[in-house]
Amino acid sequence: MTSIFEITHKDAAGRIGKLTTAHGVVETPTVMPVINPNIQVIKPSEMYDFGAQMIITNSYIISRRDELRETALRDGLHSLLDFDGPIMTDSGSFQLSVYGDIEVTNQQIIEFQQAIGSDIGVPLDIPTPPDVPRGRAESELETTLERLKDARRMVDAGNGMLLAGPVQGSTYTDLRRRSAISLSEHKFDVYPLGAVVPLMESYRYADLVDVIVSSKKGLDPTAPVHLFGAGHPMMFALAVALGCDLFDSAAYALYAKDHRYITVLGTYHLDDLHYLPCSCPICMSHTAQQLQQADNCKELLARHNLYVTFEEMRRVKQAIREGNLLELVEQRCRAHPRMLEGLKRMYTHSEWLEQHDPASKSTFFYCGPESADRPEVLRFSKRLERFTITGSAIIRSTPSKRDQDYDNILTFKSPFGSYPVELLEVYPFNAEVPRTPDHRSLTRALENTIRLIELNPDAEFTFVCDGDIDHPLLEELSRLATVEHPDTT
Repeated sequence: MTSIFEITHKDAAGRIGKLTTAHGVVETPTVMPVINPNIQVIKPSEMYDFGAQMIITNSYIISRRDELRETALRDGLHSLLDFDGPIMTDSGSFQLSVYGDIEVTNQQIIEFQQAIGSDIGVPLDIPTPPDVPRGRAESELETTLERLKDARRMVDAGNGMLLAGPVQGSTYTDLRRRSAISLSEHKFDVYPLGAVVPLMESYRYADLVDVIVSSKKGLDPTAPVHLFGAGHPMMFALAVALGCDLFDSAAYALYAKDHRYITVLGTYHLDDLHYLPCSCPICMSHTAQQLQQADNCKELLARHNLYVTFEEMRRVKQAIREGNLLELVEQRCRAHPRMLEGLKRMYTHSEWLEQHDPASKSTFFYCGPESADRPEVLRFSKRLERFTITGSAIIRSTPSKRDQDYDNILTFKSPFGSYPVELLEVYPFNAEVPRTPDHRSLTRALENTIRLIELNPDAEFTFVCDGDIDHPLLEELSRLATVEHPDTT
């Protein structure tokens, strides 16, 4: 069977898509709850109640336990887990990273995943952790690539199971990109980004952004991407905006085991809560004290964690449909200083992001200094040469009757700069921005205005400092145009 991934809506590098599998079509972005075949906190058949379309389990664990292995081989994986939707199976790579060695070969685990009817199988790659010596990262990457190529040849002649090609390379961005390019040549169906859990556990979101972007640069932009082990809803918007489509979450159960209560803004310990800041069925039917004292507290907490997880993914998808995903990203990334670092790092990749971001959306909302680095602002800076201005021109942020005395009327709006007033209602110039711009926003706008003036040397410009603008770039601007202040206009 050939993987079919159809992209239906886009915003930033994020997208809503349809992934076709042997057991149904999955709308992405989505979360796959991790099912431990030995310990099921919530039954797989109940996952539909939370919004799950697809689940993921560990084929290595199933293969190592006689009862599970025999049932899976006899009745199939879907019967074993009592879930009739798509199921992805991991290969045991996580156990390999923990124990250093496992009693299974790449060929054996691929054949087993095919035999039990997995919808998406994963070869036995080597998950190289962050910050290892480069020589180790290169060596393990070569081993991984050889195993994946062998797996591709095996599955091509198999029973139609989709095959994942995990992108490795540790924290070396050039190795991540090299890995992605090499795997793309062999046409895998899904591309997981592996060994990123340590980055998320240590809140290294800036490094995570670099890993995602470097990997995406080496992949076909239409290929579905799975961010392995990313289960906290706090970072869904950021990861989706960078082009990740599939997520898997064991966090709902692992956090519940430790009495941790997930929210989109972070995690609380249940014992510290006097109130439950959520409207899911669990939180509406229990007080904090009742939840703490419940005999089945871990199960109830796991259910809450899943409700919050899928609620956030639906919010992300709605933001893509509305064209305001980056606004949601900026809101979420202000929930934690390390997330804010991730946001800032994302905008260092605005050149790449701008290539994927739709040119027209609904309304641009300026949410803080980081918005000055958004791809829309970069795109405007690139297109300044499209404006041809001759004769007299006035630039100001608020209209005035005297504007009619000029041949050209331009609106000044941070963080963009100056543009013809006729474009006022066109995206992104219909932006909602603060009345008092911050320094970074004003810098961007003045830099673009100066460049626009320099590109049109035959025009005579008058710049009106509405709102009493004060910035060092005004001195440079005054050498190119007449600068007027409110008390002189």
